[in-house]
Parts: sequence; structure tokens; C-alpha cells
Amino acid sequence: MHNEQPFANKPQKMERFLEICLLMLLYKQVGYGYALMEKLSIYGFTPEDMNIGSLYRTLRKLEDQGLVSSVWEEATQGPKRRVYAITERGKESLHSWIPTLRERKTRIGQLIDSYERIIMEK
Repeated sequence: MHNEQPFANKPQKMERFLEICLLMLLYKQVGYGYALMEKLSIYGFTPEDMNIGSLYRTLRKLEDQGLVSSVWEEATQGPKRRVYAITERGKESLHSWIPTLRERKTRIGQLIDSYERIIMEK
């Protein structure tokens, strides 16, 4: 059996999933870049998957789309930091994604179940 993962060396397009995860994090509470990056681990993102530059590019894209807003805030220590919040439009976008994600979860579950049944038969 071949142990190499077929997609291990290819960068995965997780941008849309990242956007949805950021909207979810901001739905819970406002946040700033580094804190959001740390919290993304609950959705399976690792430091190897992300860099702060790509995170900020995604946040700017969401802001350009009107899904998040940001303000500069004085930090207790250090320089000002940009704090992000979800907008009403962002909440609507997040709500609209949930049925799609449920459907994908069901399909992935069916695929895994089929695979496991085949493996058990051998």
C-alpha cells in the first residue's frame, strides 16, 4: 500500500473556508489579526497553513466585500492595532453558508462510510 498522501505537497485552496471561519470567529466576538490566527486552530488551521500576511489579505478582502469592518484601537501595550468586527452583511453571508456546509459534510460522511465498508469487506 502506498503511504504518501496524494495532496501532501500541493497547496490546498482553503481560502473560502478561511473566510467562513473568520466570519464565525468574528460572529462570536471582535478580534485582531494575531488573536484570530491563534483561534483558527479550532477549525484545523495550523501555523504551517497560514501566515499573518495571508490572514490580513483575507480580512481586507472581507472588508472590501462589506462582510467585516475594522477600526484602529489603542493597545494596552505596543502600537495601535486593527480590530475587526462582522457586519450585518457578514452575518447574512455566514448564515447562507451553513446549509452548504451541512450538505458537504453529509457528502463527505457518505464517502468515508462507503470507503470504510469496502475496507471492512476485504
